[in-house]
Amino acid sequence: MNKKHYPIEKTEADWLKELGEEKYRVLRQKGTERAHSGDYNLHFKSGKYFCAACNALLFESATKFDSGCGWPSFDQAVEGSIEYLKDTSYGMIRTEILCSQCGSHLGHVFDDGPTETGQRYCVNSLSLKFNKSS
Repeated sequence: MNKKHYPIEKTEADWLKELGEEKYRVLRQKGTERAHSGDYNLHFKSGKYFCAACNALLFESATKFDSGCGWPSFDQAVEGSIEYLKDTSYGMIRTEILCSQCGSHLGHVFDDGPTETGQRYCVNSLSLKFNKSS
């Protein structure tokens, strides 16, 4: 994990106990879920998306779109909610996105989005929690 200090910090043992093995693998060990397997890939209800580790607000449903990539996609994050890191794993150069409150891995952002922002935040469903608008 990133060695930076975050407003919300826990031991890795505590994260594992709270998240369970699969969410821990994605959020704390920078894993990914299989494409087209996540609950929020084709989920378009009105509401807000929060970090599954610390409940920080990350995305609004109005910014979600179907990119066809197999993971939930957003064209914009809530201001200040995301930390951006250069990721050179797997022989690629990408921008990893982390929750700015707890440092948990969310996915990656790309400059190939179809909307006016030009952004495609490609996020693991397992790193999200959803609360519908009332």
